[in-house]
Amino acid sequence: MRKSSSFYAVILSGGSGERFWPLSTPERPKQFLTVFGGKSLLRQAVDRLKGLVPPERVLVVTGKALVKATRAGLPELPRANIVSEPCRRDTAAAVATACGVVEGRGGEDAVAAILTADQVMRDVPAFRRVLADAARAAARSDDIVTMGVAPDYPATGFGYIHVGKPVDIGTKTVFARAIRFVEKPDAKTARRYLASGRYVWNAGMFVWRVATMKAALLKGAPALAILEATVASCRTARGVQQALDTYYPQLPKISIDYAVMEKATNILVSSGAFGWDDVGTWSSADKHLATDARRNVAKGEVALLDVSDSIVLSTGPQVGALGVANLVVVATKDSVLVADKSRVQDLKKLLAKLNQNGA
Repeated sequence: MRKSSSFYAVILSGGSGERFWPLSTPERPKQFLTVFGGKSLLRQAVDRLKGLVPPERVLVVTGKALVKATRAGLPELPRANIVSEPCRRDTAAAVATACGVVEGRGGEDAVAAILTADQVMRDVPAFRRVLADAARAAARSDDIVTMGVAPDYPATGFGYIHVGKPVDIGTKTVFARAIRFVEKPDAKTARRYLASGRYVWNAGMFVWRVATMKAALLKGAPALAILEATVASCRTARGVQQALDTYYPQLPKISIDYAVMEKATNILVSSGAFGWDDVGTWSSADKHLATDARRNVAKGEVALLDVSDSIVLSTGPQVGALGVANLVVVATKDSVLVADKSRVQDLKKLLAKLNQNGA
């Protein structure tokens, strides 16, 4: 059993601003929105770490275009802790970069938690307890630890993890061996997963010792292992950036799930309940915003008459809605979205069409 010399938190904060258009844009993607809780989701992600990880050990990996806004929103973080990706290469490259930075500062026995900037958690104390226990589990073994979320309804919008035998590691949080990662299921399969009690939601949060992840990258994604080692050897923030500028464009676009997690056999999964949601589309927003007697969300200069089960937001013009149901209407000074709730997952297709039209 090992004891880690230090614990780091890495927040992945990329994004193209598509899922919550028009309120979000490439220059101001979802993690900068203040709709959910009055603070930006990025701000909330850092605040959740208070008492566990000091600011000097909190890293944010983001795109070049978002560095300025990230620094402005998180002034307590050292400038070198905002790591800039030269181009988008999905989560595996971001994770390899982060592990390299952590190794360069804390060595191979440092523990890194990989978190994301665009999630909502209603029970922050419970999240902190699970994260602390996950860090203990990662520090004491050669296991990759993933933070699963106990499902409370048969969600079809999340991936799942099939959970095996429990493992006693001496923490209040329950851990088990992960059998396999499964993609987003249909409704019937999701109900079966929930009823079995043997599946948790894949929240995309991982904790490991740097040495453990280095071994996994070397086995599953050698090109990313080279990137990690190169970044770890850099002694300055400028050196890290130069390495990223050189190697990033050559890297494959692949998620950490595909590159590592679905191939690894040494995965522990926690099961926690802390009100987690990745707020993936507009249709899920009403779970986190106040609703009226007819289950509507209305924010801004908005008037509703005989409207139900709708989300109507405006940061620009007045918006009136009359005699409709199950709509998402979002207006800014530049753009307006009108969509059936059941179709908001196709927002990327709509934006592609708008771009073709020169919008």
